[in-house]
Formats: sequence, C-alpha cells, structure tokens
Amino acid sequence: MPVTRAVRRSTLLLSGALLLTACGGSSTGSSDPAATSKDLTLDNCGQQTRIPSPPKRAVSLNQGTTEIMLSLGLADRMAGTATWTDPVMKGLAKANARVPRLSDNQPAFEKVLDTEPDFVAASFASTLREGGVAPREKFEELGVPTYLSPADCEGKDNSGDGDGARTKPLTMESVYGEIRDLAKIFGVETRGEKLVAALKARVAKATSGIDASRTSVLYWFANQESPYMAGCCGAPGIITDALGAKNVFDDTKQEWPQINWETVADRDPDVLVIGDLTRESQTAETAAKKIAFLESNPATRNMDAVRNKRYVLLSGQAMNPTIRTVEGVEKVAAALRADGLAG
Repeated sequence: MPVTRAVRRSTLLLSGALLLTACGGSSTGSSDPAATSKDLTLDNCGQQTRIPSPPKRAVSLNQGTTEIMLSLGLADRMAGTATWTDPVMKGLAKANARVPRLSDNQPAFEKVLDTEPDFVAASFASTLREGGVAPREKFEELGVPTYLSPADCEGKDNSGDGDGARTKPLTMESVYGEIRDLAKIFGVETRGEKLVAALKARVAKATSGIDASRTSVLYWFANQESPYMAGCCGAPGIITDALGAKNVFDDTKQEWPQINWETVADRDPDVLVIGDLTRESQTAETAAKKIAFLESNPATRNMDAVRNKRYVLLSGQAMNPTIRTVEGVEKVAAALRADGLAG
C-alpha cells in the first residue's frame, strides 16, 4: 500500500473516531439502554483494546464472529464480512444479506481498509497475524481497534504451525465471553445476555438425561489426503464432554492434528462426525465427498461406523468454537439417541 494512501486513510480513520466520540456514540437502530456507552477498554487476548465509541462500520473477518454480531442485531453497523465455510446460520439470512461480503475466503488487508472500518474482529489468531489478513498492530496503527475471540487464545498456544494446541480444555464460557464482549463493545448488553441465556437453555435441553459414556466418536473436519481430525480439547471437546462420550483422539491436545487413515482405522470409532463444508479450499470439503471416500478407501471401508453408516453431519461452524457449537451438541446428541448409543 503506498505510503501516501496509508497516511491519508489513517487520518480519516482517526478523524472518524474523534467524530464518533464527540457525538456521544449513539447507535443506529438500537433500543438497548446501554447503546450510548463510550470509551471502553478491554483486556483482549493479552492486549489492551480501546474502543472510543460503539462501532458503526465494523468488519468481521471470520464467520463465527460474524454470526454473533448478526445474532445481536448489528447488521446495520457492519461494513463487511469475510472467510466463510458454510451458509449463514438459519434465521440470519435477511440480516446477512444487508452486509457486504468482502471475500468468501481471507480478504486482502487493503480490501478491508477500503471499507473504512472503525472496528475489526476475528475468530482466529491466524487471521490477525503475519500470513493472515494483517497483524493487529497494523490495524491499530491506523486507528482501527481490533478484537480476537477469547476462544482462540484462552488456554491455547498458537505459537507453532497449524491450528495451535490447547493447554486446557475449551468450554462454552469462552464463547459466551465473546458474546458479552461484543455486546458491551456495541452497547447492547441486554441483547447479549438474552443470547447467552438462549444458548445455555438449548444445551441443557439437548443433554438432559443423556449418557453416551460407552460411545466413541471421531471428528473429521476437512482434507482427504492428510485429514484434519479433532484433538481432545477444542469445540468438538465441548460436544463430547457435554454428552459424556469419548473422542478417539483425546490423547492429543492439538486443535486439528493431521492423522493418517491407518491410525484412524485402528481407533475404529462407533460414530463419525463429519464436517459438511461449502468452501473449496481443501479436498473432500462436503460430507458427500467425505463419505464416498470412507466407503471406497481400503483403509476405512471396513470400519464399524462406515459399515453401519453411523455418520453425523455438522457444519464447519458447529465444529469451531462458535455459537453453532450448540448446534453440534444438539445434532450429535440426537444422532446418538436415534442409534441407541446414548441413554
């Protein structure tokens, strides 16, 4: 990006931030009593993030965070979204259609800046670092506050290659924390609490009386040649723990380790939870392609779950630490009950 343009954009953004502060941070279309809050500072993933007033031109760089913002009724204050693995969550299509989609995949830094954002949020640390859209510091230098989902930094080591490793198991509290943070940033705390309460009620209903302690599961997200399978402690761990089941790869703390098919066959899980993705960045993204591979590959076609077609199809977002992890709990619970694998 030419230096002169960067300086001009920085000046415009900083001026916009000052203007918003001077106007008292009123939020368009919001009836939440807290919508006029301003000058908020959060400790976010080890970084102090100052938001001078509720954002009016927010950009969400990952689908998980996008769906939280849309669920909070913030479409009118979003300038763009990016990086999608699935169709938008049921009930959010109309709101989502009002927000420009910058890219189905990871957008260029310049394309994000072209929206003149006053706030940028992401679900994954890899999005806001070198090799991603840009490091948080590059946005901050231009006067654009950034926010990273706590689900991807709390109890997690992202310093190596791949998707990182968990130093302690993820819980839904991290996802609820993101909801509450974003609600506070936009001045809609009441909406945030209602959303958290609704999600907790759904989990409680889905898991009431269930006991899947004698059932083993495996989670396959993507890639046919070197498949990404869930380790112990990410979003699939939330699902497994909620149902009392066992993840056959709970002996690794890597978020999504790549595991060969011979090892998968040796673990021989009772149920295969399969990512049904619509993106096209890996091989075997859709559930149909995954199942066709499993049923034809010599290493996997004789697995118990494959022979008995015990498949549970989940969206990619349900297998990530998002509000749709609740959807994952519901669908896996229902499938295990239907197959007689849970009390």
